[in-house]
Amino acid sequence: MGARTKARKRALDLLFEAEARGVNVGDLAAERVAAPVTQAPLNPYTLTLVEGVVAHWRDIDELLSTYSQGWTLERMPAVDRAILRLGAFEVLFGDDVPEAVAISEAVALATDLSTDESPKFVNGLLGRLAQVKPTLA
Repeated sequence: MGARTKARKRALDLLFEAEARGVNVGDLAAERVAAPVTQAPLNPYTLTLVEGVVAHWRDIDELLSTYSQGWTLERMPAVDRAILRLGAFEVLFGDDVPEAVAISEAVALATDLSTDESPKFVNGLLGRLAQVKPTLA
């Protein structure tokens, strides 16, 4: 598993944990930097992802809500919400990751961690965001 793939997984873990515990994900990431709970410190790209999602949270949630057909954010499994927020950040605001790579990585996380239907849903929604991205500027 590559360093960026691991960083995405750690960012996903933080997003999911923060939502489950009802805490701010930015604060949780800062806690983990100050007092790591694993032997390996957080990868800088993990922090970039978490900080990026936090900075664009409202825009990301609005776009996910707008383009997810038949599903509100609240109705989605929590892990799917976290995967979609992470993937949407990379697709829409990430400068150094090709959209196809960001989508593929999000689909892989959904395949490993969510329902049987989730990879297709994640792929479709993030693919749609990539399509409309030029009109969002």
